Amino acid sequence: MIKDEFYFEPEQLEFGKKIFCRPCNFVLGVANLDQLPSSDLNEVAFVGRSNVGKSSLINALFNNSNLAKTSSTPGRTQQLNFFNLDNVLHIVDLPGYGFAKAPPSDVKKWQNIMSLYLQGRPNLRRVFLMIDSRHGIKKIDEEMMKMLDKAAVTYQIILTKIDKISHKEVVKVVKDTTINLKNHAAAHPLVIPTSSEKKKGLENLRAEIALLI
Repeated sequence: MIKDEFYFEPEQLEFGKKIFCRPCNFVLGVANLDQLPSSDLNEVAFVGRSNVGKSSLINALFNNSNLAKTSSTPGRTQQLNFFNLDNVLHIVDLPGYGFAKAPPSDVKKWQNIMSLYLQGRPNLRRVFLMIDSRHGIKKIDEEMMKMLDKAAVTYQIILTKIDKISHKEVVKVVKDTTINLKNHAAAHPLVIPTSSEKKKGLENLRAEIALLI
């Protein structure tokens, strides 16, 4: 089932809209775990294959094209980037995985930092795992899902770029993804299709995140 605008109650959608109208600012980029900010605020993190559209989605959520840096070069995000949403929530943009244009030693370092972060951050409420709707869940995504299952971190699938495929194809990828999630203990069962370019599904994602604050 595709999550539509009527899934949430109107007041929940309105609350999500108001939350994301609040100021959000870049805090810092973390290259080592000893640089992590305090864990006083709840956090949600975004992760996905390189060039899946993480930064574009974060920008679209806030209607701010300059909040998170975007690039056509896979692997541009090379650290954990923290954003402060009006002192009520940290938004964390995690390094992309899969096609990082960097030496293997650097890639291994980022993977280790990300793994330790996911396993040891007590205030991490949810990880939003972004999957390109044109390709569905790939082997490397399954590896990330297994890491999240092992860390017992609740994660939810966000399908990106649904404007690039037909409605029939969107329905199929949502169905296939939902079936796949039944094999993963830490996965949230509901899939959210989105398009940063066409602003589709953003109101649902805002409301979902607002419920975690």
